Amino acid sequence: MSNSHRVLILHGWGGSDHPHWQSELASEIAKNYGTVSFPLLDNCHFPSKNRWIKQVKKLLEEFNPHTVVCHSLANTLWFWLCEENIIEVERLFMVAPPSLSTTEQTIKSFFPCKIPQNICARKVHLIVSDNDPWIELEEAKAMAEVINAEYTVLKDAGHINADSHYGKWELIEELLLS
Repeated sequence: MSNSHRVLILHGWGGSDHPHWQSELASEIAKNYGTVSFPLLDNCHFPSKNRWIKQVKKLLEEFNPHTVVCHSLANTLWFWLCEENIIEVERLFMVAPPSLSTTEQTIKSFFPCKIPQNICARKVHLIVSDNDPWIELEEAKAMAEVINAEYTVLKDAGHINADSHYGKWELIEELLLS
């Protein structure tokens, strides 16, 4: 992985601290002398869409990532960011996006959300689980088609987080580091 290859990892609601796979991925990138930014977004347990948009827009401008890796609510955030004339990234990994019509009270400022006209990435890979409580497979598949994403479905992976035993996750490491 070259130094010009900068990876921005964006967590979802509540963060993705150890032992979450995003934390493991950030460590793996750093161990391989990659350049990674894995910020804790503002007030992650009670997120505000507008504050997160502002924070990540600044990060995108200053860090200028090659690759962005989103988990859960960060995918919805990315859709909102795409409406803000952000830079286009080379690769975007969207893991376990929630339904665009999620009604959870704490994160209500992010929903409903629509899929943007421009996904602001040259290559997109959407990874979901066949039993994620936050999205139905039909919606995930339709989302992947609209944004022209590669599409991977994991069996019995829940929300693809630490609670479903996704700490060190070789698939995402291989995809990202290849």
